[in-house]
Amino acid sequence: MTPDPYASLRAPEYRAYLVSMGAVFLATQVQSAVLGWQVYAITRDPLSLGLVGLSEAVPFLSLTLFGGWAADRMDRRALSLLGLLALGTSGAWLLGLSLGSPRSPLPLYAAQALAGLGRALFRPASSALGTELIDREHYHNAATWRSAVLQVAMIGGPAAGGALIALGGPRLAYAVVLCLMLCGVGALALIAPKPRPPAAAGRLLPELADGVRFVLHEPLLLGALSLDLFAVLFGGATALLPVFARDILRVNEVGFGLLRAAPAAGAVTMSLALARAGGVRRPGPTLLWSVAFFGVTWIAFAFSRSFGLSLALLAAGGALDAVSVVLRSTLVQLRTPPEKMGRVAAVNSFFIGSSNELGAFESGVAARLLGVIPSVVFGGVMTLATVAAIAWRAPTLRRLARIAPEAEA
Repeated sequence: MTPDPYASLRAPEYRAYLVSMGAVFLATQVQSAVLGWQVYAITRDPLSLGLVGLSEAVPFLSLTLFGGWAADRMDRRALSLLGLLALGTSGAWLLGLSLGSPRSPLPLYAAQALAGLGRALFRPASSALGTELIDREHYHNAATWRSAVLQVAMIGGPAAGGALIALGGPRLAYAVVLCLMLCGVGALALIAPKPRPPAAAGRLLPELADGVRFVLHEPLLLGALSLDLFAVLFGGATALLPVFARDILRVNEVGFGLLRAAPAAGAVTMSLALARAGGVRRPGPTLLWSVAFFGVTWIAFAFSRSFGLSLALLAAGGALDAVSVVLRSTLVQLRTPPEKMGRVAAVNSFFIGSSNELGAFESGVAARLLGVIPSVVFGGVMTLATVAAIAWRAPTLRRLARIAPEAEA
């Protein structure tokens, strides 16, 4: 039977959920792009771009396991709304700072740290909430559409951020961020409350660690999450795009926005193709090869001096990354018991947050020590080394032929 590419979209609450996620993702992408441009304009130091990621990563990584524990005990919708409150306050703080002319990046880092705190609650709660809105057999389809919405936001966010800077500066961009956050809250409010069944009392620390123990004892999940962690930690140099835009490719704010949007343009195209296809044959090898070629695109990008070629390489890398995102998300959802979904989603968020935000810090430090271009080449080579190591150490992932556990041989 031909799979229904719109299966998860037929659930009204899941549609509202996707609208909310789309608005929030778009807001955070605009904020991230504008903040990177603003900080680099103040400092002209690649390391400062890494510190933007670090300022968000520290509170996020410190509290995300607690956020996952809370998502398994409390109303996931309410926790998502609480996280959105912190995210919106971060945007309002940046707007207030930009009404003046900040001369130091330190207050900007502090506002982004508040966004990290909000994400520590929002990411595990919202990820777990999504699984409550659809039937289990539609998880793969839902993960594909959620990835597509995320990537559409990642296309529109950076491009809109660059255009908004050109039109009205950071203050206009952050005002738009606040409006988008309000839209996200409104859409999420259309979903009925989702109180959790009473959980047995237990000690906090062992329960916080339960999601970690579960992942450590699931070789497929551990391999897939480790692959994402180290590949994106070393291989993604998105934080350095302001340097490439200003100093290497020599394009303006709009060109910078297009560079930031290019990976998502490739990713959304791939996500829609995966939704139409209904699945991936031999997901284990496909995951490994997609991450390997992701590293190759960054190596080639480092040497490009053509704006058009750079856009194409970033788009290709985004398409390859989308394959990894969809497969990893589906694995996590299908192989996690519902009562542990919040804590395992938190571990997943920890890995993703480590790779993205700490990856931005690693990119800034490496650029300061090695130079911008050598640091990106080094990251791509380390991605290839990571794929080889995971393929060797995780044979169950290398041989994975079907993604659903009940369908495995």
